[in-house]
Amino acid sequence: MAQARYKQVVDRMAAEIHAGALAPGSRLPTHRELAQREGMALVTASRVYAELATMGLVSGETGRGSFVRETALPRGHGVDQQTAPVDAIDLSFNYPSTPGQAELLRAALRQLAASGDLEAQLRYPPHGGRLHERVAVAQHLQLRGLRVDASQVALVSGAQHGLATTVMALLQPGDVVAIDALSYPGFKLLAEAHRLELLALPSAGQGPDPEALQALCQRRRVRAVYTMPTLHNPMGWVMSASHRRALVAVARRHGLLIIEDAAYAYLAEQAPPPLAALAPELTVYINGLSKSVAAGLRVGFVVAPSPFLAQIERAIRATTWNAPGVMTALACGWLNDGTVERLETEKRQDAQARQGLLSELMQGMRCIRHPSSYFAWLPLMEEQRADKVAMALLAQGVSVSTAQPFASGAAPQALRLALGSVSQEALRSALLKVRRTIESQAY
Repeated sequence: MAQARYKQVVDRMAAEIHAGALAPGSRLPTHRELAQREGMALVTASRVYAELATMGLVSGETGRGSFVRETALPRGHGVDQQTAPVDAIDLSFNYPSTPGQAELLRAALRQLAASGDLEAQLRYPPHGGRLHERVAVAQHLQLRGLRVDASQVALVSGAQHGLATTVMALLQPGDVVAIDALSYPGFKLLAEAHRLELLALPSAGQGPDPEALQALCQRRRVRAVYTMPTLHNPMGWVMSASHRRALVAVARRHGLLIIEDAAYAYLAEQAPPPLAALAPELTVYINGLSKSVAAGLRVGFVVAPSPFLAQIERAIRATTWNAPGVMTALACGWLNDGTVERLETEKRQDAQARQGLLSELMQGMRCIRHPSSYFAWLPLMEEQRADKVAMALLAQGVSVSTAQPFASGAAPQALRLALGSVSQEALRSALLKVRRTIESQAY
């Protein structure tokens, strides 16, 4: 088939989707049926669907076929956006806050302004932070079951910056990284930007399957594994101690770098020790205060084996030079006086109350979550379309995310609900709309 003819098919189908002639959720002909209808080779028909998928117009699902996506719904809805549409109840993004935090900030700013060392904030600190700041972080991490020397800590501008500097420092374009089939979208964006190859691992119920990782390492030269063992986003898993030991054993056997994302670890009480405590020579541990304290407090920390610290500090220098001094001073003050620990306790209690509300309103519906987490995963019924449900909710003023941004491969039909960014009254109203909309679209 001539190139012009191939493009004509793509353009015609795209125009039909945009015009509504092919309605959102419609099942499209199989690749073979399209090839027969258009008089083209099977490989060319597959190329047509691939290009339409790249345009965000269709999605393919293993065993089910190809479907028209809801084009009125923004791609990556609820994750690539920083805020929900104006006036929408935002169940797409978490920025939990508790009463009184603004007053805490005012008091901390007054205290900082009155300090005798304010002039120090006008100078460059070391790229990984000052020693007393690293000590404050190291002491705080003992609450997470991680005992490290302050020399292994580097301060960064939030956990996402910690992930970015780790990738920049320790991985190369083309490196293979194993990742959960459903995982944090921010790491997927980093992998795309740095041209890493992500290979999805099936779940063993509470995290990546160690046996699948072992098999993958025998087939491919895997460089690293990215994982969230303590309160996985979006599934809410907390990996058991035995599962952690099995994962570490595979990593040691194949010399894998472990990138441990602990952004939500503060919500899980009595969790097993971090992977960084089990395999300190292999693991880079990344955490921050954006979720446990406030989204605008862009202070995070990276804990790494000593041989990696110089490379990570070079990456900090190449990006932000150092974490912001005023923010770091505020954060370390709150780490030292127990404010962070108190806020984490309050937010665990708040998250538990919100999960209780979810249990009440979603009774009888399948829901995957941790009882102390700020999010929940709702698999939809057979033949339901997540993009259609999300669009219907958006029309009612409720913003949710589909599975698409979280999926490394074919996305399941599911919704991810963020529970921590609205009042409990607004959350109740939104969850009722979610339930009614899902039930109204059930076949």
